[in-house]
Amino acid sequence: MSSPGGGFLTEEQRKLLRSASQGRDTVPEAVSPKGDSRHGSKSGAGGGGAVLSKNDKKSHSGRTGRPKKGGGGGKGTWGALLSDGDNTSALDRNDPNYDSEEEPYKLVGAPVAQSLEEYREKVVRIIEEYFTNGDVAEAAANLRDVGSPDYHHYFVKKLISMAMDRHDRDKEMASVLISALYNDVVVPDQLAKGYLKLLESVDDLSLDIPDAVDVLALFVARAVVDDILPPAFLSKTAKVLPEGSEGLVVIQKAEKSYLLAPHHAEVVEKKWGGSTQTTVEEVKRKITDLLNEYVESGDRSEACRCIRELNVPFFHHEVVKKAVTLAMEKRSAEDKILSLLKECADEGLITSSQMSKGFSRLSDAVEDLALDIPHAGDMLQEITKKGRKEGWLGSSISRAASMEVVTAALDSDEVRNFKNAATEIIQEYFASDDISEVIRSLEELSVPEYHPIFLKRLFTLAMDRKHRDKEMASVLLSALYAEVIPIGQVIRAFVLLLESAEDTALDIPDAANVLTMFLARAVVDDILAPIHLDEIDEELMDDTLGREIVHNARAVLTARHAGERVLRCWGGGGSGLAVEDTKDKIIKLLEEYAAGGDLGEACQCIRDLDMPFFHHEVVKKALVMAMEKKNDRLLGLLQESANEGLITTNQMMKGYGRMADYLDDLSLDIPDAREKFASYVAQAKREGWLKASFGEEAPQVNGTT
Repeated sequence: MSSPGGGFLTEEQRKLLRSASQGRDTVPEAVSPKGDSRHGSKSGAGGGGAVLSKNDKKSHSGRTGRPKKGGGGGKGTWGALLSDGDNTSALDRNDPNYDSEEEPYKLVGAPVAQSLEEYREKVVRIIEEYFTNGDVAEAAANLRDVGSPDYHHYFVKKLISMAMDRHDRDKEMASVLISALYNDVVVPDQLAKGYLKLLESVDDLSLDIPDAVDVLALFVARAVVDDILPPAFLSKTAKVLPEGSEGLVVIQKAEKSYLLAPHHAEVVEKKWGGSTQTTVEEVKRKITDLLNEYVESGDRSEACRCIRELNVPFFHHEVVKKAVTLAMEKRSAEDKILSLLKECADEGLITSSQMSKGFSRLSDAVEDLALDIPHAGDMLQEITKKGRKEGWLGSSISRAASMEVVTAALDSDEVRNFKNAATEIIQEYFASDDISEVIRSLEELSVPEYHPIFLKRLFTLAMDRKHRDKEMASVLLSALYAEVIPIGQVIRAFVLLLESAEDTALDIPDAANVLTMFLARAVVDDILAPIHLDEIDEELMDDTLGREIVHNARAVLTARHAGERVLRCWGGGGSGLAVEDTKDKIIKLLEEYAAGGDLGEACQCIRDLDMPFFHHEVVKKALVMAMEKKNDRLLGLLQESANEGLITTNQMMKGYGRMADYLDDLSLDIPDAREKFASYVAQAKREGWLKASFGEEAPQVNGTT
């Protein structure tokens, strides 16, 4: 016990002090509660109080020295019967020994920040919608709702990169939107970072946009003129970009060609036509006019041309809505209208998602339509059934509606009989390789609305068979596409396949990889467009194997030489020949033609290869042989193939691009290979069977790789 004066330590307290100073980990068994420094220090004075305060610091040994929870005492402790020794409410913040870590706390939940991938998907939709409606306020509100302001530099980069490959009107709209968002939604640092990212990636942009340097230079100059980028941005950025990069060229061009020119501000602002923009109301008026004109003339090709010239692909749902409404108002025009919609769907002019959106909007407005058009609901249902039966609305209606036909029919005898017949047709095809017999059999069945089921059955059976049969399944799809089965039903078939991917994987462990290649092959064979992958993805549920397969297919298609790799994954495309066999055939036909063969016969041999997506190999080998044999006659074959449409522009560009990649190796055998290649490019460009941009872009880019 302490003395009345409170200035001396008791014997027990001295023992405790000596024990602590000697680093011991033990405590005397009988320690009075009054020896607790938290309470005793207040009564101490002088030196005694100071010592107690020092010894009362928080222990680092991991022991609290307090009684066990709920204990009513114990050896070496003084627990209370009616109080909890762990009672934190007794903490006194005015106590000199108060430790904030002993205060009670509670966990507060916080939302997990969205990933860049999620952000990217959202802003792409915002940008596409903005290019359609031109509504700056809506775009700003949508971007603000997305959140993640630290990612806004990506929005700036994506907006400009998308506008660079579009019309001047869209470039102007992009500049207007950036100015509107500056310092309100997008902070200056994020905006500058977005432009920096663009300058760093201009080399990659140039691969897809030949005039990327010129266009980006104008965007940079416009940002300076609009006072959203300081002029010092150019000089500072030039210091961080690597020497010889295209980004430096952009900065130099922006300064010399635009910002240092007389009246540069006025010139830059009017470069893309100023703020003149087509409003949504103007587009709606044009749609109404073209539909009325079509009903009078019946010229589908002219109507399709007018729809294409509207250049608002993400507003095509308005075309669908107005067209179907007109068909309901004028029953005599229904056949013409449905014929136009079928033509647009088959050509891919109006995508299945836009078709779906148009019908969904009509379904939502059917009650209002019924006020002016009696029985509007019945009419819409009838038109929907016709669209499904003809195949152009198979995957274009909503997910629930699109499943209605197949799901309801799965229990019907008619569909069971069709599936049995389809299985027999497919098995016979695998045995005979007779495509014409398959077409004839499908025509005899005469149930085009079930063609998606046929394709699903085709790929399901092929998945568990040899590579040859998988190749045959892809070849059959190419043969049936457009002539027998329209694009809408092909998309629907892949949706059905991917929706049941989990079940298929139980029986076929490698189903995911095989389906990935089937999907990628459909894109390489020019059956599906890349945008169709987005439509298929939208039809699938989140976090499913089907969606993972779509994403894997995208990854496969973005790889270098993806077309060639996909074609050879099952041993070659077209007739099922191995790639090496096909290359040998190409060499032989080129050698025969170079030796004086017939031009028409050579073209027929290329056609007989039946590998249109391997024609870039024909182009490359023809150019190599022309150099080796010094025989420009082979260039005449390429020109004729291009003029006939036998070798597409894309395949011609790919062939010349591969040739440019091969120049370093070829120069070892042919010293003047680069000069010859430059002359071949100039000739093709001059005669119009190679894009004019290639002569300026491809050799330079590929020559550096």
